[in-house]
Amino acid sequence: MKKNILGLFLLATVLFSCGEQSDKKTKGETAQKDENTFEYVVEEFADLRILRYQVPGWENLSLKEQKLVYYLVQAGLSGRDIMWDQNYRYNLAIRNALENIYKTYNGDKSSDSWKAFEVYLKRVWFSNGIHHHYSNDKIKPGFDRDFFETLLKETSTDLDGAIVDVLFNDEDAKKVNLDASKGLIEGSAVNFYGEGITAEEVDAFYAGMKSPDPKKPLSFGLNSKLVKENGKLVEKVWKSGGMYGEAIDKIIYWLEKAVEVAENEKQGEALKLLVEYYKTGDLKTWDDYNVAWTGATEGNIDYINSFIEVYNDPKGYRGSYETIVQIKDFEMSKKMEVLAHNAQWFEDHSPLMEEHKKENVVGVSYKTVIVAGEAGDASPSTPIGVNLPNANWIRAAHGSKSVSLGNIIEAYGQAGSGDRLKEFVNDEEELKLAQQYAELGGKLHTALHEVVGHASGKLNPGVGETKETLKSYASTLEEGRADLVGLYFIMDPKIQELGLVDDYKKVAMAEYDGYIRNGLLTQLIRLEPGSDVEEAHMRNRQWVSAWVFEQGQKDNVIEKLNRDGKTYYNINDYDKLRTLFGKLLRETQRIKSEGDYEAAKALVEGYGVKVDQEIHREVLVRNEAFDTPPYSGFVNPVLTPETDENGEITAIAVKQPASLAEQMLYYSDQYGFLPEVN
Repeated sequence: MKKNILGLFLLATVLFSCGEQSDKKTKGETAQKDENTFEYVVEEFADLRILRYQVPGWENLSLKEQKLVYYLVQAGLSGRDIMWDQNYRYNLAIRNALENIYKTYNGDKSSDSWKAFEVYLKRVWFSNGIHHHYSNDKIKPGFDRDFFETLLKETSTDLDGAIVDVLFNDEDAKKVNLDASKGLIEGSAVNFYGEGITAEEVDAFYAGMKSPDPKKPLSFGLNSKLVKENGKLVEKVWKSGGMYGEAIDKIIYWLEKAVEVAENEKQGEALKLLVEYYKTGDLKTWDDYNVAWTGATEGNIDYINSFIEVYNDPKGYRGSYETIVQIKDFEMSKKMEVLAHNAQWFEDHSPLMEEHKKENVVGVSYKTVIVAGEAGDASPSTPIGVNLPNANWIRAAHGSKSVSLGNIIEAYGQAGSGDRLKEFVNDEEELKLAQQYAELGGKLHTALHEVVGHASGKLNPGVGETKETLKSYASTLEEGRADLVGLYFIMDPKIQELGLVDDYKKVAMAEYDGYIRNGLLTQLIRLEPGSDVEEAHMRNRQWVSAWVFEQGQKDNVIEKLNRDGKTYYNINDYDKLRTLFGKLLRETQRIKSEGDYEAAKALVEGYGVKVDQEIHREVLVRNEAFDTPPYSGFVNPVLTPETDENGEITAIAVKQPASLAEQMLYYSDQYGFLPEVN
């Protein structure tokens, strides 16, 4: 599970290859003006801001550790194009055409149409395709078709006319559609299903699959595309020799080099299992790998790699390709691992029904880490926290790993977020609380969400996985449930007793203020006028906030105010609000534990989807005063090896790319392993 930076509104709103690629030049330059200055902001365009992040402590790693990081980053980037193809079947062809135009066009580059083309290409780069990374809506070009046809002709760029049509018409308008009335699959452009497949057929197909051990259900559908061949449904498995095999073979190559420099036996064995999984596509091997990876907690280097989060599948089966390579932040991890050590206390003292509590919360590990490289679903738009593995039975029996991406959070904070906070807070008291405690509150809530939240609770005996029981509502319900755990416990004196804060009440008050303000007001700046809420995390913040607001009206727990035509929310009773969070957490866990689909639907559809259009218009007008775009993402640092006369790596330097365009073009050149049609 991923925790997105958008939940922390106050904090933010290429590689040299060994062997056969050693003759190619490395792109990248430092963003360090002097030893005390680092340029976090790369550029801004449309609704996006591109940032850089540093890799502090790199020089303290041994050469062997640096090699491990480098090999893992290379493995991750080798699968980059998988995410592009997963997002939409024409993405790779479109990207190739757009990049060829960008590199070869010699016409007038001062015209508004060309500038609009550049912005469109950058938006496509950022979203790994032609659909917006957050809203899932197709990105509309700011230039007309005639101009685009001219660009194609003048640069001798080939792009099928049917694909050109898609750029300018209403076809495939939504990457992920969660409105069942429009057809969950038929209405989604994501490339996880072949033509002519319905949600009902998918349900029937997987209902016929049985795991060898019912207590250890396999993650059916996680690593395949479902298509029809001769009228029958079959899976095209993502593996060596299968779909995406060209890229996966490169991933395997670098992972095998990583095995050679693994820090310890457990880490090495986990990497070997990951290689075996990529070679075979076997889901039992995937489970074996996750058990081994969860148990490999020693060492300074860790990673996430493979087909993991299922948010992009409207049916919740298929995993998007993702990779994050991370270095342990020793100081912060030591401070925060106290949550993991006390996970059982939180479970025992949670407001859940007794039958839904875990008797033994196993192996939750929490670290603050330094990101060294990301790709796929994690880049350019990155999470700030991750808790894995996702399989409930593995989490229950073997625990999980939770990480907070410390240098990513730090970069968001250093880049600044303008004066939006002052515009949307209710009064000076709320502003001062936010300025003093919001950053700490956000970090602590993220930690509680990942370490305690996702590890909490259990399913009733015989109840299937949530993707089967709660279907399209599973992701947003789980993220909301984890948020509620964090919201409930952040106002518990235990937090101060554990030495995590000096004043738990004020930290909690700041987080409550920020959460309600974000859930009911400020996150609306990310929506187009007239839109419903689509993204799972955004939905969960709204349904949580809207539910407690409604339930607290009798006691005026949260007051809705209007001054000079502007809407504000003021929390009058923080203790009662905590009680409401606990009540909603209890019900949300019940829904998950019992697999109550109708209750999940009522909660999400009733509170998390529809937007008050009058308030939305107001928020958009108020936001016009601020220049900072609502979304941020990152270019990755460039790891540049130096080699001796024998080709052996002797040192690895960290450099920074000059621009998004430089990095994206370099990535396409170095890691474009897939054909346009897969």
